Amino acid sequence: MSFKKERYEPKVVVVGGGTGLSILLKGLKEFTKNITAIVTVADDGGGSGVLREDLGMLPPGDIRACMLALANTEPTMEKLFQYRFEEGMLKGQSFGNIFIAAMNGIYGNFETAIKESSNVLAITGKVYPMTLDNVRIKAELQNGKMVEGESYISIESTKEKSKIKKVSIDPEIPKPLPEAIESIKEADIIVLGPGSLYTSVIPNLLVKDIVEAIVKSPAPKAYIVNVMTEPGETDDYKVLEHVQAILDHSRDDLLNYVIANTQDVPIETLEKYIHDGSVPVKIQNSDEKTLAKKGITLIANSLIDIKKDYIRHDNINLSKLLVQLAKSRP
Repeated sequence: MSFKKERYEPKVVVVGGGTGLSILLKGLKEFTKNITAIVTVADDGGGSGVLREDLGMLPPGDIRACMLALANTEPTMEKLFQYRFEEGMLKGQSFGNIFIAAMNGIYGNFETAIKESSNVLAITGKVYPMTLDNVRIKAELQNGKMVEGESYISIESTKEKSKIKKVSIDPEIPKPLPEAIESIKEADIIVLGPGSLYTSVIPNLLVKDIVEAIVKSPAPKAYIVNVMTEPGETDDYKVLEHVQAILDHSRDDLLNYVIANTQDVPIETLEKYIHDGSVPVKIQNSDEKTLAKKGITLIANSLIDIKKDYIRHDNINLSKLLVQLAKSRP
């Protein structure tokens, strides 16, 4: 009797939020079913912000995007969840956000609402909010000014012509979901990003016990640096500035790997981004040695995918790289 050898599918934990995270998740589900996304719930703008204020619930936007990225459902269902109303009182609101809000009302619990919504979408893996506490981001700018609210930080930074010095969350040290901590303990690789540095990635590291759990895990820990800078958030940042911000908000021994792009962006696409105040995040000649002194290995590769003039990470090649790192752990 012969037995078919099952493919090893590593347990991948991804921490962050925003578009970058959801794009990565779409790639990862092609290589493993064992995916856990720990997602920020500190945003307060757009449709999510409206629901947060009107219904007193946690913002569902980033959670919705991650669930859709991992969904295994009919194309019509995906279109339905992505649909944004164009007129009336619901203008700008997505059906997916309203659906999660309805589930939250039915179950009276955001965690249960996410689990049940995940079941409806038949997602690969699991999606957890970073906390169930009602948190908001605060930023201290280099000129000393304090800014409260995720949607105001980049605006005020640009207005004040002062970079972000430090971010914090209120209330301080919110509690994580036990399932999120457990997933970190069991992970074969832990990934931070890609996503907005100060408003999508770092807030997760400010949740109680998250950093300690990551450091204690024997799994490799990798940070994926954004391809482009973000106006009002990471202006003029190179790779090292991104990494240092992560370490300054966590611990010096948090990371084993930093993954950064080396591929040039076509001029016609780049011009649009430069006009909006965004430039490629560059690797400096000394970065590899500087990171090595911190115990971090730099992985530099061609990792971008351009569709309809939008620059994104190549989620398939990036996922292959992450799975290889997971499989190479001792």
